[in-house]
Amino acid sequence: MTELIITEKPKSAQRIAEALADGKPLRKGDRGVYYYEITRGSNDIIVGCAVGHLFGIAEKEKKGMRYPTFNVEWKPLYEMDKNAAFSKKYYDMLKKLSKKADSFTVACDLDMEGEVIGLNALRFICRQKDGRRMKFSTLTKPDLVRAYETASPSIEWGLAHAGETRHELDWYYGINLSRALTSSIKKAGMFKILSIGRVQGPSLKIIVDKEKEISAFKSEPFWQIGMEAQAKKGVIHALHEKGKFWKKEEAKAIYEKTTGKDGEIKDVKRKEYEQNAPTPLDLTTLQTEAYRCFGINPKMALAVAQDLYTSGLISYPRTSSQQLPAAIGYEKILKELQKNSSYSELCKELLKNKKLEPNNGKKTDPAHPAIFPTGIKPNGLKDYNFKIYDLIARRFLATFAEPAIRETMTIHIEVEGETFTATGTRTKHDGWHRYYGEYAKFKEEELPQVKAGEGVRQKRMEMLKKETKPPARYTQASIIRELEKRNVGTKATRADVIDTLYQRGYITERAIMATELGIKIEETLQKYSPKVVSEELTRHFEIEMEEIQENKKKGDDVLEEAKDVLTEILGEFKKKEKDIGNNLLEATKTAETIANTVGKCVSCEGNLMMKKGRFGKFIACSNYPECKITFKLPSNGMAKTTDKLCEECSHPKILMIRKMKKPQEACINLDCPSKRIATDKENSACEKCGKGKMIIRKSVYGQFLACDQFPKCRNIHRSRDKI
Repeated sequence: MTELIITEKPKSAQRIAEALADGKPLRKGDRGVYYYEITRGSNDIIVGCAVGHLFGIAEKEKKGMRYPTFNVEWKPLYEMDKNAAFSKKYYDMLKKLSKKADSFTVACDLDMEGEVIGLNALRFICRQKDGRRMKFSTLTKPDLVRAYETASPSIEWGLAHAGETRHELDWYYGINLSRALTSSIKKAGMFKILSIGRVQGPSLKIIVDKEKEISAFKSEPFWQIGMEAQAKKGVIHALHEKGKFWKKEEAKAIYEKTTGKDGEIKDVKRKEYEQNAPTPLDLTTLQTEAYRCFGINPKMALAVAQDLYTSGLISYPRTSSQQLPAAIGYEKILKELQKNSSYSELCKELLKNKKLEPNNGKKTDPAHPAIFPTGIKPNGLKDYNFKIYDLIARRFLATFAEPAIRETMTIHIEVEGETFTATGTRTKHDGWHRYYGEYAKFKEEELPQVKAGEGVRQKRMEMLKKETKPPARYTQASIIRELEKRNVGTKATRADVIDTLYQRGYITERAIMATELGIKIEETLQKYSPKVVSEELTRHFEIEMEEIQENKKKGDDVLEEAKDVLTEILGEFKKKEKDIGNNLLEATKTAETIANTVGKCVSCEGNLMMKKGRFGKFIACSNYPECKITFKLPSNGMAKTTDKLCEECSHPKILMIRKMKKPQEACINLDCPSKRIATDKENSACEKCGKGKMIIRKSVYGQFLACDQFPKCRNIHRSRDKI
């Protein structure tokens, strides 16, 4: 009897094989796809792997851009997408291995996506209706052995049905709405692929609403009166107790009344409070903390965490739980972490506690605990992987630590009957701060020690004019938290949703701004088809997905409901296609003009625009042919406009984005003084080929010396020394 264990990724297959094998696993394979043959007791086991999803939803009979369409089937990804051609090797290998097996076990990640991957491998490759199911939250040997020995006789059908339904539901929305948008703009006279999805629509609306709130905001002036006073033991900076004065005359009267006058300490109040340890990390908190501490965007943070998980270093990251159950073995993990010099002393202190108890939060997850380090010592972690691991390890330690004690001190100073207030907060006992290390960032403002009745000498009085500020824009972290708060999308998909909006050109910048195109698409949908951007409808289907998972509802019923909703939405859409198309055409042209406007022409009153020609992109004046000025653009990257001018020659700057390189600002003027190089090596012999001479060439990045035998010789020097 031979058992086939199906894993989600190659790394998982290796770890499971090493954990379950009585001896050393035998690695076999070809074309870079490997599987493992092992023996456990009297059982012969093959551990094979997928490479994420091997199947996707496709239209059964595609007939152009018609909509609505709901006739779908699961097909191998390599048949649908040339970028997924690599997956055929894994498909073929699993098919080959399945013929050797008598029984089948799914060991994919325990969530909707993992269950769908396992189900599809079973039914379409192995031709099985069901299989055993291993359930684990870490890829450590004890967890994997336990998961194998206690495997369920059947896969998690609730998760599988919910995952299947989500895939079909998202396909229904994505393909039909995208076809509707594309068809409408085509009728207006432009062919452009436009797209929107079930979760992207409401997410875009949230961002556009914030954009409109910011645009509609009108700043109001206000005044504050600040005093700098000298006490016996230090300087105090205080503001008038009223805070903001909305009338200048009122502020001015108090300013004139108090300027140059000394004061007296009216009273001093101190308030101590405990700051409890943080709760364990769920995925959303990990993503927001990674962004706050390192500037790592949520999608990248999840990718790094997933890599740490498959390396056995942390528990499964796609979790909504903020709770660490005792079953994970707190003491055992701390003893393992203690072997790491970075955490040794901190672990020793925690292990002295008679009772180890984390400060668990309220959020739970039926499949997985909060994120925690397994205790396996990492070797050679670099860059983001090291940072994310350190954050997770220190957060784990901090959850067991005692509260920090902070003290707020408030000083009231009286000057000519007017009260000025100074407030400072300091940490009296660091508690969990020490365990969380540099990630526990709190402002420390310690005021001088003073007592009531003490006199202070005025050093300076200021009347400060300020303005109210508009609401802050969403960051990539705060929008993830906002979507979670509104129950839009899932913990595992929200980062991808935001990334998709960036890719489609609907949003831009780190402090997220909705583009003209994004705003117009949202406005058009809101006007003609508001259900597409409805949070309520999206939330309704999310709740139904949870009910499918809990076996309270059938996926087919949810899909039939979705078909009815979409048929109604798209029926109304078709009636207004021309109006919708005209709106989208105007938005697209405006967005393209803004995206391609480099700046004012340096030769006339026109605008410099990025254009496409036979030989690639270039910059030219909008007044062509009257103004024939042009500038070259590199072919090895993507150029984006900026609002900056070169300090040397006042030409516009562009931002060049190249693969695997840091974005670089560059002046468009090839003759800019900042780009010249020293010419002492011009016409010198090429030291690389010995045949050519070094000549000066120009690029948007500056002058450089290159061999005149290019492309046979690619020798260059990029000295930036000015002439």
